[in-house]
Amino acid sequence: MLRIEFDREDDGRWIAEIPALPGVMAYGASQKEAQAKVAALALRTLADRLDA
Repeated sequence: MLRIEFDREDDGRWIAEIPALPGVMAYGASQKEAQAKVAALALRTLADRLDA
């Protein structure tokens, strides 16, 4: 299980980041949207690492 950290920008957007995977972060209009985007990015990142 990978931990997701959230922060809210001054403009209202949410950013989600997975500290265990450097560079894996995503913005969303809501916390839920940011979470979905960062989870998808994490899966792609892990799949790329397995292929390498």
